[in-house]
Amino acid sequence: MRPLVASIDLSAIRHNYAVAKRCAPGRQAFAVVKANAYGHGAREVVAALHDEVDGFAVASLEEAAEVRALHGEARILLLEGCFAAQEYQVAAQLGLDVVLHNAPQVQQLLVARLGRPLSVWLKLDSGMHRLGFSEAAVREWHGRLQGATQVAELNLLSHFACADERGHPLTEQQVERFIGLLDLDFAQRSLANSAAILTIPAAHMDWLRPGIMLYGASPFSELSAEVLGLRSVMSLTAELIAIREINVGEAVGYGASWVAARPSRIGTVSCGYADGYPRHAPVGTLMLVNGQRLPLVGRVSMDMLAVDLTEQPGAQVGDAVQLWGAQLPVDEVARAAGTIGYELLSKVTQRVPRRYING
Repeated sequence: MRPLVASIDLSAIRHNYAVAKRCAPGRQAFAVVKANAYGHGAREVVAALHDEVDGFAVASLEEAAEVRALHGEARILLLEGCFAAQEYQVAAQLGLDVVLHNAPQVQQLLVARLGRPLSVWLKLDSGMHRLGFSEAAVREWHGRLQGATQVAELNLLSHFACADERGHPLTEQQVERFIGLLDLDFAQRSLANSAAILTIPAAHMDWLRPGIMLYGASPFSELSAEVLGLRSVMSLTAELIAIREINVGEAVGYGASWVAARPSRIGTVSCGYADGYPRHAPVGTLMLVNGQRLPLVGRVSMDMLAVDLTEQPGAQVGDAVQLWGAQLPVDEVARAAGTIGYELLSKVTQRVPRRYING
Protein backbone atom coordinates (compact mmCIF):
# COMPACT_ATOMS: atom_id res chain seq x y z
CA MET A 1 0.00 0.00 0.00
CA ARG A 2 1.31 3.46 -0.90
CA PRO A 3 2.29 5.38 2.22
CA LEU A 4 -0.33 8.12 2.04
CA VAL A 5 -3.31 8.75 4.34
CA ALA A 6 -5.84 11.43 5.15
CA SER A 7 -6.37 11.35 8.92
CA ILE A 8 -9.69 12.90 9.93
CA ASP A 9 -10.41 13.99 13.49
CA LEU A 10 -14.13 13.55 14.03
CA SER A 11 -14.01 15.19 17.45
CA ALA A 12 -12.73 18.35 15.73
CA ILE A 13 -15.82 18.37 13.50
CA ARG A 14 -18.05 18.19 16.59
CA HIS A 15 -16.03 21.01 18.16
CA ASN A 16 -16.38 23.19 15.06
CA TYR A 17 -20.14 22.55 14.88
CA ALA A 18 -20.37 23.65 18.51
CA VAL A 19 -18.45 26.84 17.64
CA ALA A 20 -21.09 27.63 15.00
CA LYS A 21 -23.89 27.12 17.50
CA ARG A 22 -22.17 29.27 20.12
CA CYS A 23 -21.87 32.14 17.64
CA ALA A 24 -25.67 32.32 17.41
CA PRO A 25 -27.26 31.05 20.63
CA GLY A 26 -30.71 29.61 20.18
CA ARG A 27 -30.40 29.11 16.44
CA GLN A 28 -30.46 25.77 14.69
CA ALA A 29 -27.89 24.68 12.13
CA PHE A 30 -27.76 22.60 8.97
CA ALA A 31 -24.31 20.96 8.86
CA VAL A 32 -23.31 21.14 5.20
CA VAL A 33 -22.14 17.68 4.09
CA LYS A 34 -22.35 18.05 0.30
CA ALA A 35 -19.52 16.77 -1.90
CA ASN A 36 -18.85 13.82 0.42
CA ALA A 37 -18.61 16.23 3.36
CA TYR A 38 -16.04 18.37 1.53
CA GLY A 39 -13.93 15.26 0.92
CA HIS A 40 -13.99 14.02 4.52
CA GLY A 41 -16.55 11.21 4.11
CA ALA A 42 -20.25 11.95 4.43
CA ARG A 43 -21.10 8.69 6.19
CA GLU A 44 -18.50 9.23 8.89
CA VAL A 45 -19.27 12.93 9.37
CA VAL A 46 -23.01 12.30 9.65
CA ALA A 47 -22.37 9.57 12.19
CA ALA A 48 -20.02 11.85 14.16
CA LEU A 49 -22.67 14.59 14.37
CA HIS A 50 -25.62 12.24 14.78
CA ASP A 51 -26.54 13.08 18.36
CA GLU A 52 -26.04 16.86 18.35
CA VAL A 53 -26.97 17.99 14.86
CA ASP A 54 -30.19 19.83 14.01
CA GLY A 55 -30.02 19.09 10.32
CA PHE A 56 -27.83 18.49 7.28
CA ALA A 57 -27.54 20.26 3.93
CA VAL A 58 -26.69 18.49 0.66
CA ALA A 59 -26.49 19.34 -3.04
CA SER A 60 -28.21 16.37 -4.67
CA LEU A 61 -31.02 13.89 -4.14
CA GLU A 62 -28.47 11.07 -4.09
CA GLU A 63 -26.58 12.76 -1.26
CA ALA A 64 -29.85 13.29 0.60
CA ALA A 65 -30.76 9.61 0.34
CA GLU A 66 -27.37 8.63 1.74
CA VAL A 67 -27.77 10.98 4.70
CA ARG A 68 -31.35 9.87 5.38
CA ALA A 69 -30.20 6.25 5.55
CA LEU A 70 -27.81 7.29 8.31
CA HIS A 71 -30.12 9.62 10.22
CA GLY A 72 -33.84 9.00 10.28
CA GLU A 73 -34.90 12.16 12.10
CA ALA A 74 -32.70 15.15 11.22
CA ARG A 75 -33.95 17.72 8.75
CA ILE A 76 -32.14 17.45 5.42
CA LEU A 77 -32.01 20.51 3.18
CA LEU A 78 -31.72 19.90 -0.57
CA LEU A 79 -29.82 23.05 -1.54
CA GLU A 80 -30.41 23.02 -5.31
CA GLY A 81 -33.88 21.53 -5.11
CA CYS A 82 -35.43 19.05 -7.53
CA PHE A 83 -34.69 18.93 -11.24
CA ALA A 84 -37.58 16.73 -12.43
CA ALA A 85 -41.22 16.48 -11.40
CA GLN A 86 -40.92 12.90 -10.15
CA GLU A 87 -38.12 13.87 -7.79
CA TYR A 88 -40.64 15.61 -5.52
CA GLN A 89 -42.16 12.24 -4.74
CA VAL A 90 -38.75 10.92 -3.72
CA ALA A 91 -38.13 14.05 -1.65
CA ALA A 92 -41.44 13.51 0.14
CA GLN A 93 -40.61 9.86 0.82
CA LEU A 94 -37.27 10.91 2.30
CA GLY A 95 -38.84 13.75 4.30
CA LEU A 96 -36.59 16.45 2.84
CA ASP A 97 -36.62 20.22 3.02
CA VAL A 98 -36.52 21.38 -0.61
CA VAL A 99 -35.21 24.67 -2.01
CA LEU A 100 -37.18 26.33 -4.82
CA HIS A 101 -35.11 28.72 -6.94
CA ASN A 102 -36.92 28.99 -10.28
CA ALA A 103 -40.46 29.04 -11.65
CA PRO A 104 -40.46 25.53 -13.21
CA GLN A 105 -39.53 24.03 -9.82
CA VAL A 106 -42.48 25.75 -8.15
CA GLN A 107 -44.88 24.83 -10.93
CA GLN A 108 -43.84 21.17 -10.80
CA LEU A 109 -44.31 21.13 -7.04
CA LEU A 110 -47.78 22.67 -7.23
CA VAL A 111 -49.06 19.90 -9.51
CA ALA A 112 -47.25 17.06 -7.74
CA ARG A 113 -49.20 14.37 -5.91
CA LEU A 114 -47.21 13.68 -2.78
CA GLY A 115 -47.54 11.15 -0.01
CA ARG A 116 -46.90 13.98 2.44
CA PRO A 117 -46.34 17.71 2.10
CA LEU A 118 -42.84 19.16 2.00
CA SER A 119 -41.08 21.88 3.91
CA VAL A 120 -39.97 24.24 1.16
CA TRP A 121 -37.50 27.13 1.08
CA LEU A 122 -38.01 29.95 -1.40
CA LYS A 123 -34.58 31.15 -2.44
CA LEU A 124 -34.09 34.88 -2.76
CA ASP A 125 -31.45 36.11 -5.18
CA SER A 126 -30.27 38.85 -2.85
CA GLY A 127 -27.27 39.80 -4.97
CA MET A 128 -25.16 36.77 -5.87
CA HIS A 129 -27.06 36.30 -9.17
CA ARG A 130 -26.51 32.57 -9.34
CA LEU A 131 -29.81 31.00 -8.23
CA GLY A 132 -33.01 32.38 -6.79
CA PHE A 133 -35.97 34.69 -7.29
CA SER A 134 -36.12 38.46 -7.32
CA GLU A 135 -37.78 40.15 -4.36
CA ALA A 136 -40.95 40.73 -6.40
CA ALA A 137 -41.04 37.10 -7.50
CA VAL A 138 -40.61 35.88 -3.92
CA ARG A 139 -43.68 37.91 -2.96
CA GLU A 140 -45.65 36.50 -5.87
CA TRP A 141 -44.73 32.87 -5.23
CA HIS A 142 -45.23 33.26 -1.49
CA GLY A 143 -48.89 34.05 -2.15
CA ARG A 144 -49.32 31.00 -4.38
CA LEU A 145 -47.47 28.56 -2.10
CA GLN A 146 -49.02 29.68 1.17
CA GLY A 147 -51.68 27.10 1.93
CA ALA A 148 -50.85 24.79 -0.99
CA THR A 149 -51.51 21.14 -0.17
CA GLN A 150 -47.96 20.21 -1.20
CA VAL A 151 -46.41 22.62 1.32
CA ALA A 152 -46.06 21.78 5.01
CA GLU A 153 -43.86 24.76 5.88
CA LEU A 154 -42.92 27.78 3.80
CA ASN A 155 -39.48 29.23 4.50
CA LEU A 156 -37.05 31.81 3.10
CA LEU A 157 -33.36 31.32 2.22
CA SER A 158 -30.57 33.23 0.50
CA HIS A 159 -26.81 33.00 0.07
CA PHE A 160 -23.99 35.52 0.42
CA ALA A 161 -21.60 36.36 -2.40
CA CYS A 162 -18.92 38.24 -0.43
CA ALA A 163 -19.33 37.45 3.26
CA ASP A 164 -15.74 36.19 3.27
CA GLU A 165 -14.57 39.72 2.36
CA ARG A 166 -15.27 41.66 5.52
CA GLY A 167 -16.78 45.07 4.93
CA HIS A 168 -17.81 44.38 1.34
CA PRO A 169 -20.79 46.68 0.55
CA LEU A 170 -22.75 43.95 -1.21
CA THR A 171 -23.04 41.98 2.04
CA GLU A 172 -24.96 44.74 3.80
CA GLN A 173 -27.20 45.11 0.74
CA GLN A 174 -27.95 41.39 0.78
CA VAL A 175 -28.90 41.47 4.46
CA GLU A 176 -31.18 44.46 3.82
CA ARG A 177 -32.89 42.75 0.87
CA PHE A 178 -33.47 39.62 2.93
CA ILE A 179 -34.86 41.55 5.90
CA GLY A 180 -37.08 43.49 3.51
CA LEU A 181 -39.10 40.34 2.88
CA LEU A 182 -39.68 39.42 6.50
CA ASP A 183 -43.06 41.14 6.54
CA LEU A 184 -44.20 37.98 4.73
CA ASP A 185 -45.27 35.05 6.86
CA PHE A 186 -42.33 32.66 6.64
CA ALA A 187 -42.03 29.88 9.21
CA GLN A 188 -38.21 29.66 9.11
CA ARG A 189 -35.41 31.77 7.65
CA SER A 190 -31.79 30.97 6.74
CA LEU A 191 -29.05 33.27 5.49
CA ALA A 192 -25.73 32.72 7.29
CA ASN A 193 -22.96 30.60 5.80
CA SER A 194 -19.68 30.01 7.67
CA ALA A 195 -18.34 33.53 7.12
CA ALA A 196 -21.58 35.15 8.22
CA ILE A 197 -21.92 32.86 11.23
CA LEU A 198 -18.51 33.99 12.43
CA THR A 199 -18.71 37.72 11.72
CA ILE A 200 -22.22 38.96 10.76
CA PRO A 201 -24.68 38.65 13.66
CA ALA A 202 -27.40 40.42 11.65
CA ALA A 203 -27.46 37.37 9.35
CA HIS A 204 -28.14 34.91 12.17
CA MET A 205 -31.67 33.88 11.33
CA ASP A 206 -33.52 30.75 12.49
CA TRP A 207 -31.15 28.33 10.72
CA LEU A 208 -27.40 28.59 10.17
CA ARG A 209 -25.54 26.77 7.39
CA PRO A 210 -21.97 26.01 8.55
CA GLY A 211 -19.88 24.51 5.77
CA ILE A 212 -16.14 25.05 5.50
CA MET A 213 -15.80 25.95 9.18
CA LEU A 214 -16.93 22.44 10.14
CA TYR A 215 -13.81 21.08 8.47
CA GLY A 216 -11.36 23.33 10.27
CA ALA A 217 -10.63 25.78 7.47
CA SER A 218 -11.26 29.51 7.43
CA PRO A 219 -13.56 31.29 4.97
CA PHE A 220 -11.38 34.39 5.31
CA SER A 221 -8.01 35.15 3.76
CA GLU A 222 -6.93 37.33 6.70
CA LEU A 223 -8.31 35.33 9.66
CA SER A 224 -6.86 31.91 10.38
CA ALA A 225 -8.91 28.96 11.54
CA GLU A 226 -6.97 29.01 14.79
CA VAL A 227 -7.86 32.65 15.46
CA LEU A 228 -11.51 31.78 14.81
CA GLY A 229 -11.38 28.99 17.40
CA LEU A 230 -11.63 26.19 14.86
CA ARG A 231 -9.75 22.92 15.06
CA SER A 232 -8.00 21.28 12.12
CA VAL A 233 -9.85 18.19 10.90
CA MET A 234 -7.87 16.62 8.03
CA SER A 235 -4.15 15.88 8.02
CA LEU A 236 -2.83 14.67 4.66
CA THR A 237 0.35 12.72 5.34
CA ALA A 238 2.73 11.00 2.91
CA GLU A 239 6.26 9.61 3.28
CA LEU A 240 9.71 10.11 1.86
CA ILE A 241 10.15 7.17 -0.52
CA ALA A 242 13.56 8.18 -1.92
CA ILE A 243 16.38 10.64 -1.23
CA ARG A 244 19.19 11.65 -3.53
CA GLU A 245 22.04 14.15 -3.61
CA ILE A 246 22.22 16.36 -6.69
CA ASN A 247 24.87 18.79 -7.90
CA VAL A 248 24.69 22.42 -8.92
CA GLY A 249 23.05 22.69 -12.33
CA GLU A 250 21.13 19.40 -12.11
CA ALA A 251 17.36 19.47 -12.53
CA VAL A 252 14.44 17.86 -10.71
CA GLY A 253 11.12 16.69 -12.17
CA TYR A 254 9.24 16.93 -15.45
CA GLY A 255 10.38 19.65 -17.79
CA ALA A 256 13.61 20.11 -15.81
CA SER A 257 12.03 23.36 -14.65
CA TRP A 258 13.82 23.50 -11.29
CA VAL A 259 17.60 23.55 -11.37
CA ALA A 260 19.78 23.30 -8.25
CA ALA A 261 21.69 26.48 -7.46
CA ARG A 262 23.64 24.66 -4.73
CA PRO A 263 24.45 21.05 -3.87
CA SER A 264 21.04 19.79 -2.75
CA ARG A 265 19.42 16.88 -0.96
CA ILE A 266 16.11 16.07 -2.64
CA GLY A 267 13.36 13.85 -1.25
CA THR A 268 10.67 12.14 -3.30
CA VAL A 269 7.25 12.19 -1.59
CA SER A 270 4.44 9.66 -2.13
CA CYS A 271 1.72 12.11 -3.17
CA GLY A 272 0.76 13.73 -6.46
CA TYR A 273 -2.07 15.39 -8.29
CA ALA A 274 -3.94 12.08 -8.73
CA ASP A 275 -4.24 12.09 -4.93
CA GLY A 276 -5.57 15.65 -4.84
CA TYR A 277 -2.42 17.67 -4.27
CA PRO A 278 -2.61 20.68 -6.62
CA ARG A 279 -0.54 20.22 -9.78
CA HIS A 280 -0.15 23.98 -10.07
CA ALA A 281 1.45 24.34 -6.61
CA PRO A 282 4.55 26.47 -7.24
CA VAL A 283 8.12 25.86 -6.17
CA GLY A 284 8.43 26.94 -2.55
CA THR A 285 5.04 25.63 -1.40
CA LEU A 286 5.73 24.34 2.07
CA MET A 287 5.36 20.89 3.60
CA LEU A 288 6.40 19.57 7.00
CA VAL A 289 9.21 17.04 7.52
CA ASN A 290 10.28 16.19 11.07
CA GLY A 291 8.63 19.37 12.33
CA GLN A 292 10.45 21.60 9.83
CA ARG A 293 8.81 23.48 6.98
CA LEU A 294 10.56 22.68 3.72
CA PRO A 295 9.86 23.74 0.12
CA LEU A 296 8.43 21.91 -2.84
CA VAL A 297 10.82 21.76 -5.82
CA GLY A 298 10.07 20.83 -9.42
CA ARG A 299 6.65 20.05 -10.86
CA VAL A 300 4.05 18.01 -9.02
CA SER A 301 3.53 14.78 -10.94
CA MET A 302 0.66 12.31 -10.89
CA ASP A 303 1.89 10.15 -8.02
CA MET A 304 4.86 12.00 -6.55
CA LEU A 305 6.35 15.36 -5.74
CA ALA A 306 9.77 16.50 -4.54
CA VAL A 307 10.93 18.38 -1.45
CA ASP A 308 14.24 20.13 -0.78
CA LEU A 309 15.75 18.40 2.27
CA THR A 310 19.02 20.31 2.23
CA GLU A 311 18.14 22.05 5.50
CA GLN A 312 17.00 18.74 7.03
CA PRO A 313 20.10 16.50 6.80
CA GLY A 314 18.66 14.00 9.26
CA ALA A 315 15.63 13.16 7.13
CA GLN A 316 15.46 9.50 6.05
CA VAL A 317 13.41 7.35 3.71
CA GLY A 318 10.22 6.46 5.55
CA ASP A 319 9.90 9.76 7.40
CA ALA A 320 6.42 11.28 7.43
CA VAL A 321 5.64 14.35 5.30
CA GLN A 322 2.63 16.44 6.31
CA LEU A 323 1.20 18.14 3.24
CA TRP A 324 -1.38 19.95 5.33
CA GLY A 325 -2.87 19.44 8.76
CA ALA A 326 -2.71 20.64 12.34
CA GLN A 327 0.86 21.99 12.02
CA LEU A 328 0.46 23.29 8.46
CA PRO A 329 -3.02 24.74 7.83
CA VAL A 330 -4.69 23.77 4.57
CA ASP A 331 -5.53 27.44 4.00
CA GLU A 332 -1.81 28.29 3.97
CA VAL A 333 -1.06 25.61 1.38
CA ALA A 334 -4.06 26.75 -0.67
CA ARG A 335 -2.89 30.36 -0.73
CA ALA A 336 0.54 29.29 -1.94
CA ALA A 337 -1.14 27.33 -4.74
CA GLY A 338 -3.46 30.19 -5.69
CA THR A 339 -6.64 28.46 -4.57
CA ILE A 340 -8.78 27.98 -1.44
CA GLY A 341 -8.94 25.35 1.25
CA TYR A 342 -12.39 24.25 0.05
CA GLU A 343 -10.88 22.99 -3.22
CA LEU A 344 -7.94 21.15 -1.69
CA LEU A 345 -10.09 19.33 0.87
CA SER A 346 -12.83 18.34 -1.55
CA LYS A 347 -10.35 17.15 -4.21
CA VAL A 348 -8.56 14.56 -2.09
CA THR A 349 -9.31 11.54 -4.25
CA GLN A 350 -10.83 8.22 -3.32
CA ARG A 351 -7.55 6.36 -3.74
CA VAL A 352 -6.28 8.13 -0.60
CA PRO A 353 -7.28 6.04 2.43
CA ARG A 354 -9.18 7.91 5.16
CA ARG A 355 -8.33 7.11 8.77
CA TYR A 356 -10.88 8.31 11.30
CA ILE A 357 -9.92 9.27 14.84
CA ASN A 358 -11.84 10.78 17.74
CA GLY A 359 -9.39 13.23 19.24
